[in-house]
Amino acid sequence: MTTKVAVVGSGNIGTDLMMKLLRGSGRLEVAALVGIDPGSDGLARAARLGVPTTADGVAGLVAMPGFDEIAIVLDATSAKAHVANSALLAPYGKVLVDLTPAAIGPFVVPAVNLEEHLAAANLNMVTCGGQATIPVVAAVSGVVEVEYAEIVASIASRSAGPGTRANIDEFTETTSAAIVGVGRARRGKAIIILNPAEPPLMMRDTVFCLVSAPEESTRAQIVAAVEKMVADVAAYVPGYRLKQQVQVTEIPADQPLATLVDDGRPRPTHQVSVFLEVEGAAHYLPAYAGNLDIMTSAAVQVAERIAATREDLA
Repeated sequence: MTTKVAVVGSGNIGTDLMMKLLRGSGRLEVAALVGIDPGSDGLARAARLGVPTTADGVAGLVAMPGFDEIAIVLDATSAKAHVANSALLAPYGKVLVDLTPAAIGPFVVPAVNLEEHLAAANLNMVTCGGQATIPVVAAVSGVVEVEYAEIVASIASRSAGPGTRANIDEFTETTSAAIVGVGRARRGKAIIILNPAEPPLMMRDTVFCLVSAPEESTRAQIVAAVEKMVADVAAYVPGYRLKQQVQVTEIPADQPLATLVDDGRPRPTHQVSVFLEVEGAAHYLPAYAGNLDIMTSAAVQVAERIAATREDLA
């Protein structure tokens, strides 16, 4: 039994997503690639691979033969476009997997909270930086309370297409909200850097968490939890890895924290520093584009799990 899916967006992310779905477990069948540019490489590639296409956007998808059989629509456009696409698709009862920062539905990070949201009609994949770093924040908060978490995502400028650049503000807002909502930090902040270095650099992510962990055993539990979480994410994003060992260091008494920690809260004693690298699988995009690869890999994981749930209920 297969579940039919459609990919909306024929740019870099949508095309890479299609390629991953075609290489997947066989549980998902790509029934359409949807774009708005008839000359896009994504639509041309889909046609060569025998995937039905339309260049008329979601309206064209709705008009396609077999649309009623499509159960899941994965949207790889932009935050603004997803708002419109979601409204157009709402009457048809499709499950939407949103790879934009539109944040209409609940935030989903597969290694952290996918099982909680399998019944949702619109699942939001946060952002590339969120997919890479929020699992780490969640791992730390599973051991001790995280007073403040800050993530810095550095990606190759070449891997940031028009959609990514148009969503920079949404990136910081959505990721910051998910650091709190999914990562369970009391406060959170997200920063993205487009690195113009040539040759392009791999995606690098840094996570800082301020915690109270005076006991050595607690610090050891934090390290173990982060290492386990990294392995869990790497199970569906093979290029995801620690760049160096997890660091848990004491915060100097004279280091100012007033802007980071709520008034009246105990002063954190330690900083957890985690340094990550994400190498892309190069199914369609270059290996340095780990920021796009982690989004498409996470979206495939979500769609596969939704399909498996549908099979169990059938």
